[in-house]
Order: sequence, then C-alpha cells, then structure tokens
Amino acid sequence: MADERNVDFGTRLKQRAGALKSETYALYLAYRDPRVPLHAKILAAVVVGYAFSPLDLIPDFIPVLGYLDDLILVPAGIALVLKMIPAEVMDDCRARADAEAGAGKPTNRVVGAIVVLVWLLLATLSVALVVRLLG
Repeated sequence: MADERNVDFGTRLKQRAGALKSETYALYLAYRDPRVPLHAKILAAVVVGYAFSPLDLIPDFIPVLGYLDDLILVPAGIALVLKMIPAEVMDDCRARADAEAGAGKPTNRVVGAIVVLVWLLLATLSVALVVRLLG
C-alpha cells in the first residue's frame, strides 16, 4: 500500500513538473505575441528566462533554499503573468506549445544575461556588506 502511494506521488509530481514546463514554454510564446501588453511581456521574459536559465538566484547546492526558489518563485511568477495576459492569447500559446512539444528549450540570451547580472549584483552586494561589517 505504501509503495502505491509513493508511485502515485511520484507520478503526480512528474505530471505537475511536465505541466509547469509546458506552461513556461507557452509563456515564452506569449511573450513573443503582439497581442500581449508590454508590461506582461517584460514580466513573462523575466519568468521564462529565470525558469530556463541554468543559473538561479539561490544556487541549488544550498540545502533546501536552493530548490525553494524553483518551487516558489517560478510558479508564483507564472501565476502573476497569467493574470496579465488575455485568456485567448494563452489558449493559442498553449495549443502551439503542445504542438511544438519536444522541439527543445527556447533560448533568449538577453533574458539569460539579465538573470546572470542580477545574480552577480547580489553577490557583489553581499561581498560589499561583509567587507563593510568586518572592516
């Protein structure tokens, strides 16, 4: 009985992860759609860039906190952006995302560079704070 619950939990977790990946790709398509307002495009680009970026604001090797940003920030960002994008646009983008599934991850070097710059800025500020406190 315990094995069935573990399998069910593992299966559900994989399904949710797949749905999150699909929704993120649909957001990428929405970000490129001319019907989406500018403010939604900007936030969508940040969320998609962060989700597809190999760099995190909190690195994954930090116990618990490293994965917490992926479990909270990405879904929260997606939920926020979805409220800004017209429903018919998201329906179109979800259909395109399903049709293009398996084609590989999109790349957006500008958004990736922004994520890297934010991470470096936070690291620099952290070092400056430590130097100020110790010096």
